[in-house]
Amino acid sequence: MGSKVLVLNASYEPLNITSWRRAVVLLIKGKAEQLEHNGQLIYADFPFPTVIRLRHYVRVPYKEIPLTRRNVLQRDSHTCQYCGYSGEGLTLDHVLPRSRRGGDTWENMVTACVRCNVKKGNRTPREANMVLRNPPRRPHSSLYFEVTRQVRSGNHAEWGKYVIGM
Repeated sequence: MGSKVLVLNASYEPLNITSWRRAVVLLIKGKAEQLEHNGQLIYADFPFPTVIRLRHYVRVPYKEIPLTRRNVLQRDSHTCQYCGYSGEGLTLDHVLPRSRRGGDTWENMVTACVRCNVKKGNRTPREANMVLRNPPRRPHSSLYFEVTRQVRSGNHAEWGKYVIGM
């Protein structure tokens, strides 16, 4: 039983991912409540937790996620945001080209395949008649990448309703 458990703050925002053992301790001590379980039992009548919520709010300082090639690729699921290609040789594209004062920001950079990047050229998606599949945005949480990876892989689909819009 090496499964992971999503820990939510009292406000239902994702705080971290912990081991099932730590989650059980928090439940037994009354510091958290169980929101989701996977149907298996740990003990006679104690279901295996997959999502717990702390009973008291914990203040967490905001940590900025660095804008790196790796993080943009991960945010976009290693998929071209124009055509959906998800193979080798992906590049980064500036939605508003740098030559037109488009900066290196989360909201202006997307993953693109070489073909789409060349097709778009030095134009905006509208000028190139290309549609973005997902508008680029800044990830709000340092947990964003791990939680979305777990949800997309199907390992913890039940986490999805707690991380939408993260």
